[in-house]
Amino acid sequence: MARTDNDTWDLTSSVGATATMVATQRALAHREKLIDDPFAEPLVRAVGHDFFNRVVDGDVDLSEVDPRFSVRRAAQGMAVRTRFFDQMFTDAVGPAGPATSNTGAGVRQAVILAAGLDARAYRLPWPDGTVVYEVDQPDVIEFKTSTLAGLGAEPAAIHRPVAIDLRKDWRKALLDNGFDPSAPSAWSAEGLLIYLPPAAQDQLFDTITDLSAPGSRLATEHIPDTNVFADDERTQRIRERMKKYGHDIEFAELVYHGERSHVTEYLASLGWRVSALTMREAYAVNGFEFPEDEVMTPFADLSYVSAELS
Repeated sequence: MARTDNDTWDLTSSVGATATMVATQRALAHREKLIDDPFAEPLVRAVGHDFFNRVVDGDVDLSEVDPRFSVRRAAQGMAVRTRFFDQMFTDAVGPAGPATSNTGAGVRQAVILAAGLDARAYRLPWPDGTVVYEVDQPDVIEFKTSTLAGLGAEPAAIHRPVAIDLRKDWRKALLDNGFDPSAPSAWSAEGLLIYLPPAAQDQLFDTITDLSAPGSRLATEHIPDTNVFADDERTQRIRERMKKYGHDIEFAELVYHGERSHVTEYLASLGWRVSALTMREAYAVNGFEFPEDEVMTPFADLSYVSAELS
């Protein structure tokens, strides 16, 4: 079903299922020893979506879905993405332990937007005194925090979930939870922009900028053309093959299309110093070979974007 302004979802449907999909890929990347995320798999299992559980169980033959697919390939793609966002946070805050004059950037508040099943508040080595805010819908926040608590997991930072839909006044909710706009902050908008209408993307960056003190950091992505997510013949063929495994989510319908601002240019206009890695460059940095085929070539111009506010 196509998106609407007031649509709703959980972690098994619509946009919410993309969070479970990402956690599934992180579980595979952890299993392949490409990232360290021991929480991804138990979170996926707790969601209970049959298809994603079968993927982590190894019951889905990815090569049958498409001959180019494999667990290792899925794991490498998610490792590239996960390492990029992890690195932004660790660079921003500096090494774990008491703050000194030599602890890197020294940022002590981080904001994970549309946090979904992201477990960075629990798994990254946050320095003492760091506050991590996770912003997402109330049901998603409640599910994740209660599930991780049931596993005996404890946040590695001061953890402040902000239970609100990003379509509402999340700025006020963040401030009401103690966020300090006068201090530098580190922000992630990972896997989020394509699920926002073009105008909402601009508004998101405007709000982040308004809340950010000089020295703040930001990591996000730039996708030049959302038509790479169009429901073409190949996508339809793969979807039909996946249905036999219980996959019933039509991701192509979840993306907002239409002309939108160029992320790096828009952030630069707001005063951020911006740099970007294309997908090919990001693979190379991580020591992986970018798959040059009809599956991945359309995504070669996707960029991982990092920025620092002047």
